[in-house]
Amino acid sequence: MAALTRRQLELIGEDPGREGLIKTPERVAKAWQFLTHGYGLDPDEILRSALFAEDYSEMVVVRDVEVYSLCEHHALPFFGKAHVAYIPNGHIVGLSKIPRLVDVYARRLQVQERLTLQIRDAVDRVLRPEGVAVVIEAQHLCMMMRGAEKQNSMTTTSAMSGVFLDQPDTRAEFMRLIAS
Repeated sequence: MAALTRRQLELIGEDPGREGLIKTPERVAKAWQFLTHGYGLDPDEILRSALFAEDYSEMVVVRDVEVYSLCEHHALPFFGKAHVAYIPNGHIVGLSKIPRLVDVYARRLQVQERLTLQIRDAVDRVLRPEGVAVVIEAQHLCMMMRGAEKQNSMTTTSAMSGVFLDQPDTRAEFMRLIAS
């Protein structure tokens, strides 16, 4: 990775041997390792590690979870917030596991649409709840720094299952809770 970065610097007309760039290839390699470490993590295992039998059947919402990811089309960051809810069906999960789940998928090359679905599907698969709702609101540097160059644009995606699809009041309650 460092050798590739060194070559990229040369290709854009930079001198990778100049003082400010000498360690850049190694720093970029370390940054890529961190920014894509989600490939080495198992989302189901993260959720299963804190799964508890509990007779709670009301909505659980973890909102405003910071999201930092890389757009797979341009390798530029997108960032924002994820809101995740589920209605338990005999099991709850440790609350910190929801943000960890978001990170597992966000720390991969992504598109926001897929990221939203992957989070929903993992909660559905492991917890088997009455329903799951995920909303992600993000800004994409690939739209802000290049291309359309729209600085104030926000992209919102949602994915729902179970009662969040079947019961409009449940979906509306979730939307009210994340808007407050």
